[in-house]
Amino acid sequence: MIFEDMEFGSYDKAEQKAHKAFELYEDGNMSQALDELQTAIEINPANSSWHFNMALTLDAVSRFDDAISEYQTALELNPDDLEILNSLAVDYTRTGQYDLAIDTFERIQQVDPGFEPCYCNRIITYTEMGLHDLAEQMFYLAQQIKPDCALCYYNIGNSLFARGEFKRAIRCWLRTAELEPSHPQINYRIAQAYWSDGNIKHSRDHFLAELRNNPGDIDVIFDFGLFLLEAGDIEAAKEKFNRILELDPDFAAALFYLGEIAFNSSDCERSVELYNQALKKDNALQGPCFRLAQHALMKDQKTEARDYLVSELKLALEDADALVSMGSMFLAIGDLGSAMHCLLRAVDIDCANADAYYFLGVVNAVKGHFKEAVEFFTHTLDIRNEHIPTLRDSASVYLAMGKLTEAAERIKKARQLNGGDPQLKKLEQTITLARIKGRIIDFIGRFRSGFTFQDLLH
Repeated sequence: MIFEDMEFGSYDKAEQKAHKAFELYEDGNMSQALDELQTAIEINPANSSWHFNMALTLDAVSRFDDAISEYQTALELNPDDLEILNSLAVDYTRTGQYDLAIDTFERIQQVDPGFEPCYCNRIITYTEMGLHDLAEQMFYLAQQIKPDCALCYYNIGNSLFARGEFKRAIRCWLRTAELEPSHPQINYRIAQAYWSDGNIKHSRDHFLAELRNNPGDIDVIFDFGLFLLEAGDIEAAKEKFNRILELDPDFAAALFYLGEIAFNSSDCERSVELYNQALKKDNALQGPCFRLAQHALMKDQKTEARDYLVSELKLALEDADALVSMGSMFLAIGDLGSAMHCLLRAVDIDCANADAYYFLGVVNAVKGHFKEAVEFFTHTLDIRNEHIPTLRDSASVYLAMGKLTEAAERIKKARQLNGGDPQLKKLEQTITLARIKGRIIDFIGRFRSGFTFQDLLH
């Protein structure tokens, strides 16, 4: 009898702990809520709802893998609970386990075809997978069950935005805002879509609307700063980046863009100072080392420039144009291997980047690999047939190879495009002279000494 009373007391304590955890969760005290739930579960591990609540609390602190484990335990105790299945599928999506997410959503559909969240949330999964037709199919299935679901409009808006269908995304997100005005960051998303669609006025209006509701949202302030910078409102952009630093002094990207403003205002000393501050806050931030390399090259400090470029290259850049610029800088300081590495990465990312192929041609010409240089130059012209630097430099390579006819053809076309270029005129005279003398003058040395930093940096 005493044992039974003790058991009853333990279960009563577990209930109290679970109830306390709920109150803590509602108050936003997630860590304490987890402690209380853990105690309740240790007393009674067979309560499915407590494992479910534990998972929801873990989700709230972004511990998604741990949450998945709790959802799975909850399902073992209650296999066909639709809410548990739905939450598990959402976390599978969050952690990139898309096949498991789809399987779980389909399991829900088999249990209850009318459970709308399994279609609504599947929109996100298919969007993440890039299967936008299926995402749209899920949207229409959800609409048949719940035509005014704000989350469905929001989710399909994300799919449309990812496809570049900005106007349709805007219509969906405006509908979300109409159905649920307090939907998190909805004005921010609308602002991004208007921005991407080139509608500056409406984008600005929605950025401001979002900041009226959430004045301390650093992500929104930062994006708004970038928007203002692109719109040419430099002082307003500067104010936003400084506002971010008031809220978070360690926000390195704000320091970097303040450096960009100083850089474009020709305040080199201030920009260098800001770039270095950004690096101290976050040495993995892309951009500061690239800019510091430019500054070093302007001062002909080639060793320092190379060190900065190598540091930038370690950050696994995925911007083809930035890689082309880095390749051109490595070329300017004579590091042909690193230049080639940057440029080949650039064409892997963007196979239609004419400047990347052009500089690959230049690198091969400098190495004396004239045949390969011509191939890269030819590919450049296939992409952009009026690329004057390629026409000029391929003419020089043809001249060095003794192919005067091909050289003359390239210069003739370049002169048609830009007849006033003194370099082209001089090269045309050189080709004429070579024909007259019946011999080839080796002009390939121009690749080693003729380029300046300004020539190479786009």
